[in-house]
Amino acid sequence: MTHLSVNINKIATLRNARGGNNPNVLQVAMDCERFGAEGITVHPRPDERHIRYSDVIELKKIVTTEFNIEGYPDDRYLKLVSEVRPAQATLVPDKPDAITSNAGWDTVANENFLKEIIHELKKSGTRVSVFVDPDPNMVRGAKKVGADRIEFYTEPYASNYHINKENAIKTYIEAAKVAHEIGLGINAGHDLDLHNLKFLKNSIPYLDEVSIGHALMCDALYFGLENTIQLYLRELN
Repeated sequence: MTHLSVNINKIATLRNARGGNNPNVLQVAMDCERFGAEGITVHPRPDERHIRYSDVIELKKIVTTEFNIEGYPDDRYLKLVSEVRPAQATLVPDKPDAITSNAGWDTVANENFLKEIIHELKKSGTRVSVFVDPDPNMVRGAKKVGADRIEFYTEPYASNYHINKENAIKTYIEAAKVAHEIGLGINAGHDLDLHNLKFLKNSIPYLDEVSIGHALMCDALYFGLENTIQLYLRELN
């Protein structure tokens, strides 16, 4: 069974645009869980343009499903994860000014750095996932540095899905087989939506989790949040 983790960054973006506390990020997280989401994902960035570090502290108090904190592992991120102790920490190689994630880690070139970071994170009992492109070498590198899971960067898949979905998924299937064989869990995220999600899931039957934010929140404008979460769960299971 593949779990759906809802990324609530866009809720915080909307709140921050006007100030105040509308929409209420904490309430939306609780509602997502009540509507069937099996996890809550946040990605606090240094400029706090959406999720704030203080939000993460407060979310830890109310999230009852799996809490996943994404981010570049700088000192502030590591301190936050150490304090919050989420179920999962997802490491991304984003620069501080990145609009959104746009590539996976080179786990070979960054072997020593990632190995040290992951060792520290695991001291708090947190599962560690490393954001990677669908490359068997990067997958093997993630295993070597001590990751528990990988998260596939799926923007290339989503961009090419409507052109040729079999070609778009091919590298992901190959890399997922390697991950499965060497004992890594498999997550996926970025530009997944109601059009391309089921094919991804059917092609990678041992997919543990997808993290979806932007597309899900856009769909919620039309279908409502509860209905949208149910639609995504239906595509997965």
